[in-house]
Amino acid sequence: MAAFAKIKRKIHFIGIGGIGTSALARWFLSHNFEISGSDIAYSPLIKELKEQGIKIFIGHQANNVPKDVKSVVYSEAIGQNNPEIRRGRKLRIPVKSSAEILGELTKKYKTIAVAGAHGKGTTTAFLSLILIKAGFDPSVIIGTKLKQFNPPAGGSNFRNGKSEYLILEADEYQKKLLNYSPYAAIITNIDREHLDCYKNLADIKNTFLKFIGNIQRNGILVINKDDKNLFNLKNRIQKIAKKNNLRLHWYGIEHKLEKFLKIPGQHIISDASAAYTLAKELGIKDRDIFQAIGVYRGAWRRMEYRGKFHIPHSKFQIPVYDDYAHHPTEIRATLSGIAQKWPKTALICVFQPHQAKRLAMLFEEFKTAFFDANYLILLDIYKVAGRDKVSQNVNSEKLFKAIKQELFQNKKHRLNEVVYLPYSKQNELSKILKNIIMNSKFNSYIIIMMGAGDIYKLTDKLVK
Repeated sequence: MAAFAKIKRKIHFIGIGGIGTSALARWFLSHNFEISGSDIAYSPLIKELKEQGIKIFIGHQANNVPKDVKSVVYSEAIGQNNPEIRRGRKLRIPVKSSAEILGELTKKYKTIAVAGAHGKGTTTAFLSLILIKAGFDPSVIIGTKLKQFNPPAGGSNFRNGKSEYLILEADEYQKKLLNYSPYAAIITNIDREHLDCYKNLADIKNTFLKFIGNIQRNGILVINKDDKNLFNLKNRIQKIAKKNNLRLHWYGIEHKLEKFLKIPGQHIISDASAAYTLAKELGIKDRDIFQAIGVYRGAWRRMEYRGKFHIPHSKFQIPVYDDYAHHPTEIRATLSGIAQKWPKTALICVFQPHQAKRLAMLFEEFKTAFFDANYLILLDIYKVAGRDKVSQNVNSEKLFKAIKQELFQNKKHRLNEVVYLPYSKQNELSKILKNIIMNSKFNSYIIIMMGAGDIYKLTDKLVK
């Protein structure tokens, strides 16, 4: 794009292995920029980027930054004392966060931004598939991988469209979404999330109100009327919409969509309803919408079917799903959806908490989040580099004990057994799953591997 001529042709990305930063790097790669990048560890996503021709460095050091680089872009997870950031500033070249660069991009496209504490990835996926089906040919930047976006073979978090439309998953972490100036926006919900960078719920609400204020004049705003935190802001939202002449739509669950959906859960219907509402505002026909949402069968780590867990010399071949849910609201919604779709099937949830501070701040909510599972296996906390700086007085063993205690006091649950599996014994997961299955009376089972950390590595071993 001519608008980015000032950045020149060679860009270095710090933290390129992140799902958002890698998508942005792919945008620049698709527009003939020469890309290099670094990250702290090798990963399947890093492997994909290397295969696409991006030069990758593992570890952060100043000499990773090419001498003739014209711009440095860093992930928001990277600290300002990073040697590559310091190197870029020493070279007197532009050094910007990925959100700042993406914000510049949103002004050049007819951008549709999907925001919210939960469901924004699935909603972005639905909306992308709908606009593709309707011939809009959008570019897409999403915080997961869709199999419909190729290459690579396993799907991608980026699609290079040829039209003026850009669909963007707008992350609220560290208030990144305030960098964006979309033509249209969806807000799915507001919740007590990312409390490591927000003071409280009021701070989160004010951030989303500022985001609404950033929508371009005469644009479109689609908001979930079923979310109490959003609906409580109705008067303030309407005031902003009136001031900026926004076309405001409050959506609820469109039950007519349910028969076309392949993934269970009221939250999935709600996400599809959000996409449906915006698509109708864009003039897209029901036929195209229904066909497009019917294609969606989950994304990378969003109720993604991974294979079967085989128990030798038995009749059991258990389907295994991978899901990114890591907040109590997400966990509850996902497990409830599965329980409703397969009421006679035992649901085994293997959960890895993500970030110690999240577990500490939402401990009470976590205690009851798993009540729609039949069995729960708790792994140790996945501590996020750069975000778990302060030791929290909480761990998975404490959560295990608290859930056990809650079962005696609250009978509204399906849990038969809760197991704590420390990191040192994770290699025993297959054995524990086998014991649960062989010693219970259910005829069928589903295993869901849940969490935003590296639990997917255990999933790989289960389905080999």
